[in-house]
Amino acid sequence: MIEFVVEKEQTLKAFTDNTCAQASFFWTQLLKDKEIKVNGKKVGADVSLQAGDRVCYYLTKKQEEKRAYFHVYADENVVIIDKESGVNAEAVFAALSREYNGACRFIHRLDRNTRGLMAFALTEEAERELLAAFKDRTATKIYHALCLGTFKRASGILTAYLKKDAVHALVRVFNVPMEDSEKIITEYRVLENREGETKVEITLHTGKTHQIRAHLSHVGCPVVGDMKYGDTEANKARNVARQQLVAKSLSFAFDGQLSYLNGRVFHSKFDV
Repeated sequence: MIEFVVEKEQTLKAFTDNTCAQASFFWTQLLKDKEIKVNGKKVGADVSLQAGDRVCYYLTKKQEEKRAYFHVYADENVVIIDKESGVNAEAVFAALSREYNGACRFIHRLDRNTRGLMAFALTEEAERELLAAFKDRTATKIYHALCLGTFKRASGILTAYLKKDAVHALVRVFNVPMEDSEKIITEYRVLENREGETKVEITLHTGKTHQIRAHLSHVGCPVVGDMKYGDTEANKARNVARQQLVAKSLSFAFDGQLSYLNGRVFHSKFDV
């Protein structure tokens, strides 16, 4: 049994997704079996929570042991982990905060169904330097993606304009500037051609919401398994419902306290 105390008003689903990775993985089954209690009462549906509520998850040993992330590197300043697919970045942060007695600081996100590397800070100075690195793009993130179709060239730099659509909770990509749109630049390099699919390496020169998935779909090569921007029928035929996208490597060019990490390249064990 794992127990948590709710800090603010929210739904049980949102609380689970952002607080307990293991329960999030098995959400549907736990509700069906009524293995979640709120203030001592079993629940079988998503309910509203209030600050101070107590939520208990009754997980099997196998469910408890399912890993949400794997440690790649850690020292007194930073932690770098390899996130599993199907878990919110916030739930990983919550777990690390418990592991490091509240010292962990959130730096950047990965989509729920994207695997790969994330960095967290353990000190105020490390937080400042890491946030600056991602903002100023001195943090280099390389992604691997498995895409449907083939690219016209073996490599290239794609430029377009991205606009958020809050009503439909997605983004839209255009070839020309639109009102409230932002310029996006996505570099790709073909790594492998497969039957009807292409594995590519992606370098982001801008880092906007869902940029990789939306931009690749815009040029006719959607990420395999992407159910929001991709080819639904092709994904169903492949029995893949999570985007085949991995934050594969991470490196930095610091000029402060964390400069001892310069020259190191961290790698995800996951691939597509």
